[in-house]
Amino acid sequence: MNYIFYFLIVASIIIGAINGKLQDVVNAVMSGAELSVKVAFSLIGIMAFWLGIMKIAEKSGLIKWISKLLQPITKVLFNELPPDSPAIGDIAMNFTANAFGLANAATPFGIRAMENMQGENKDKSTASNSMCLFLAMNTAGFQLIPTTVLAILIGIGYQNPTEIIAPTLIVTSIAFISAIIMAKIAQVLSCRLKEQSND
Repeated sequence: MNYIFYFLIVASIIIGAINGKLQDVVNAVMSGAELSVKVAFSLIGIMAFWLGIMKIAEKSGLIKWISKLLQPITKVLFNELPPDSPAIGDIAMNFTANAFGLANAATPFGIRAMENMQGENKDKSTASNSMCLFLAMNTAGFQLIPTTVLAILIGIGYQNPTEIIAPTLIVTSIAFISAIIMAKIAQVLSCRLKEQSND
């Protein structure tokens, strides 16, 4: 990736020099650097705000309450796990944090869920169906509030950053449901292949 960026920078300078636009290239670099600092600071602010909100929600028990609401759904989706598996709670907490666009807060729950699922995995050399499903759902990244994108839009001075919430919800919902369906189809196909190989 570093080589690609290096190539793009060098090519821009060379093409700018050939076309007599070198000053425009320099100006673009300087304005881009300035904008990146502004975006970084606005991102720090909004992330600190939402992480604070999540911490308050966690301390008040709201996150646990939401995760308890999600647990019946997670138990159905992850039906290979024992009903009292600690991974169920971690999965619910992970998706609650992800739904609010707080991937950093969701990561510890995701790691702990994977560790618990690996502990219950019969074949330690391969990922279980539950682990694959969890990874697919996590990668799809369902979000109610796209915190990071909102912070970037605010940082660049976008007039109406909240208008992305509805499209983001639609797109991430479709991706999330598609990930579940594809993972479940892959599980069925995998089971059939194992049965055929055993026969």
